[in-house]
Amino acid sequence: MPWDLIPLNSGYSIPSIAYGTGSMGSGQWPIDQLTQAFDTGFYHIDTAQLYRNEAEVGITIGQLGLERSDVFITTKFSGFNGLDIPTSIRNSLEYLNTSYVDLYLIHNPDLAVPDIPTVWAQMEKVQEAGFARSIGVSNFNEKQLEILLSSAKIKPAANQIYLQPYNYQQQSPTLEYAAKYDIVIEAYGALTPVTGEPGGPVDAPLNEIATRLGATTDQVLLAWIKAKGAVVVTTSSKKARLLSYLSAGDLELSAEDVQMIDTAGAVGEKRITVRHGLRKLGVGVLFGILILVACSYFKGRNKRRNVTGVLERI
Repeated sequence: MPWDLIPLNSGYSIPSIAYGTGSMGSGQWPIDQLTQAFDTGFYHIDTAQLYRNEAEVGITIGQLGLERSDVFITTKFSGFNGLDIPTSIRNSLEYLNTSYVDLYLIHNPDLAVPDIPTVWAQMEKVQEAGFARSIGVSNFNEKQLEILLSSAKIKPAANQIYLQPYNYQQQSPTLEYAAKYDIVIEAYGALTPVTGEPGGPVDAPLNEIATRLGATTDQVLLAWIKAKGAVVVTTSSKKARLLSYLSAGDLELSAEDVQMIDTAGAVGEKRITVRHGLRKLGVGVLFGILILVACSYFKGRNKRRNVTGVLERI
């Protein structure tokens, strides 16, 4: 199956693969990369206030002469420069050169000041004003979603989270809660097992499945995200990789394939958790040693001063 549209609880639909601009910065580089992405076949663009390239997204769409209805634009309220939501959405629309965005997200729950219900009420006004067709959140866990829904008039249409095999178990409660309330999950960081944690337990099933299906391990990971019913948010500066990402939409993983990746991911997740714990412990021990050394130094220094004072009085 290709990268189909996924229905949102707002009544609209979202393309199930997006091109992310988070690592591009601003200037001509993102314009060139966005042009390549559009030429390759990406029409869902994921940007944010924080990324500082909303204007470049708008410029690229204008230069290519694309119809607004042909592009799905996601952007995010990032609390940039301390601006509030009403000001931020208007700025984003001006930069993007559009009268609305398709999806507007709260970038992370730390931005919910003074609290989640208050900030979500402001997001609801954004949708009611027609500035966003759908609204949602990013990096919210199930408890934060529960707080949001307790007072919401409009449910979040999506929750964009970090999701890959090595944190799938950790994210499972959030996935289950989102499914219960018809909130679509968007996944960034899906390629972490091959880009950030190579050599882990997931490598074996990825290689076996990729060989059997005549695919790359990157494609298998994206197909795994698709099998979870989530939207993929990915990026690359290489056209060949972008083409391969789009081709991954045609991959069909069996239930056994998905389970193999899940199982290997759970093993790797435990190892990574232990490793990170040991690193933190090591840092704590090192810090403790430095404090002891410093205390010993100053204690010895004070003793030397006392001895010197005694000798001077003799």
